[in-house]
Amino acid sequence: MIRKTIAGAILAALPTAVFAQATLTAETTSPGSTPHYIDTTLAAVLDSAGVATMQITEGATLTNSVQAVAEGQLDMAPAPLILPFLLSRGVGPYSGLGEEQGAELAGNLRALFFSAPSAQLFGHYNSGAIQSPDDIEGMRIYNGPPRGAALTTGRAAIQLLSGLQDGEGYEGVQTPWPDTVSTITGGAVDGWTLPEGLPSGRQIAIAAAGGTTLYDIPSDILESELGQQILNAPGNVAYSIPVDEYRAAYEGNDITIVTDDDTFDTFALAFAQIVPASMDEELAYQITSAYLAGQERFLTGSPRGPYLFLSFGDIDGPTQGVCGAVTLTMHPGAIRAYEDAGHTVADCVRP
Repeated sequence: MIRKTIAGAILAALPTAVFAQATLTAETTSPGSTPHYIDTTLAAVLDSAGVATMQITEGATLTNSVQAVAEGQLDMAPAPLILPFLLSRGVGPYSGLGEEQGAELAGNLRALFFSAPSAQLFGHYNSGAIQSPDDIEGMRIYNGPPRGAALTTGRAAIQLLSGLQDGEGYEGVQTPWPDTVSTITGGAVDGWTLPEGLPSGRQIAIAAAGGTTLYDIPSDILESELGQQILNAPGNVAYSIPVDEYRAAYEGNDITIVTDDDTFDTFALAFAQIVPASMDEELAYQITSAYLAGQERFLTGSPRGPYLFLSFGDIDGPTQGVCGAVTLTMHPGAIRAYEDAGHTVADCVRP
């Protein structure tokens, strides 16, 4: 992992400061991923506003990052909402903690803002053994890192597309995030399923080694009983955009997009930018205020900006993936920032 301080360019919409007022430790995913873009953009926004300097560790496993924030060992991280849910129950990757300790740690988490930047897809090389999702049986499929939210959603996507379970109908292959592209381009797998932003630098890098085809989840499958269970599972939200927009995002790359209709439909991982509940309220307020004021920077700083589904408006809860099975609440300082900016905040996200 690489540790570095992100010092951004001047953000015209925010006042320039001579020096940062705070130093925050943060962890994020690998370069090229959407959470990485959000975090590095946030770092530039906070630096320009004079709110804070973020020291970011890249290539982190967010399962560990969430626990580190809950334990007060880390100031900030992007959290797929399935992880606070699992932590609160002491299950899955947090089974070693047990229910009581897991619930106590989850109670130490607060959200500053929300996003849904990573939509699940399935892909394969056009020259490979797989020519459609019907060919998954018996194949080696990359479905995420060794543990965590992406592995859960990857297995769910393959089950939806093929009806097969990892280790039974196909062989799931997992590696740490930094090794994802090399694992796929090196020929170790026949296909892959990943949560990706739009456009995904990772998918562009994969396609540089040969033409690929990417698929959504057909509408009839999403509308099935299993599809609705997965779509409404903790941490998941619906994702749908016109397929022409999806194709345009990859124009110039050897990537074919296949859907069953005129929209790219799947499910996305809902995220929260989490901090410890003990974070100073004024600091949380200043961070969130700078984030809200920096909306244009987030939306225009990358081609993926318009597709981040960041929460720059009202917070109702279910739209952000909370107030159901996921009970993560917002930091009081963040709530105050949203309300001062003229937005409403639902009661169910208040601590």
